[in-house]
Amino acid sequence: MTDDSGLGSPLSDDDWRLVREERRSGAMNMALDEVAAATASSGGPRTVRVYQWGPSCLSLGYRQDPDTVDWAYCDRSGVDVVRRQTGGGGIYHDTVADISYSIVAPADELPGDLMECYDLLCTPIVETFRRLGVYAEFAEDDLPAIHEPACYLRAVHPAHDLLCGGRKISGNAQYRRKDAVIQHGSLRFDLDVDRHLSVFSNPEASREEFSGRVTSITDHADVSREETVETLEECLAEWADARDGGWSDQELDDARLRAERKYESESWNRHREDPT
Repeated sequence: MTDDSGLGSPLSDDDWRLVREERRSGAMNMALDEVAAATASSGGPRTVRVYQWGPSCLSLGYRQDPDTVDWAYCDRSGVDVVRRQTGGGGIYHDTVADISYSIVAPADELPGDLMECYDLLCTPIVETFRRLGVYAEFAEDDLPAIHEPACYLRAVHPAHDLLCGGRKISGNAQYRRKDAVIQHGSLRFDLDVDRHLSVFSNPEASREEFSGRVTSITDHADVSREETVETLEECLAEWADARDGGWSDQELDDARLRAERKYESESWNRHREDPT
């Protein structure tokens, strides 16, 4: 079934919940992705959610060298650091300038082909930009890396990078567990170029190079952050035919424990060793 908005309901036979924007630490945001995957794979609801990072956070790609981080600057500036399960480079998630989302579902309910899966799961993200009046589309060609440790300055990939006017406006990544798929992504609402570069130990990019590769929603549309978040939530809910929902007490307890034991630990964030 397809409506006039361009969003169908390809997953409407399944039980989906929308968790509206919450502000949580980087460790809790990553832990909740894992908890949502466990819930979905055990027969519980699939999850679409929107979230904010508080305090601001640098999320590292799974294989990222910790030496690429300016740990002293992050500590001095109150920026959290957390390692993701997904690959790619580091992303500076400002509490205002960044809007993040996750989509979590059982693996056997989604395409096994990576490109097909990205195309499906990015459908509500592309529609969000369209409704905001921002023309964003998948990159047609690879673009060379400017600064490898920074996600938004890495080589642009047509599978999961969304560009507007030739500049990156959204990065998306996914990882597959044996029983579930987790896709999460970042939408640039605004830019704080200096802080985005300063979290890295030796950024090989100037402010001009950063601005030449990266753009934001505020560069293209006169919309508030609140309106942007509401539009993203609306598109995710329509796409998945999701009901408004939230976390169970057990899920929150499990996430807090996983955040403490794994995502707040030095062994995971600095050495990629899972202590759990």
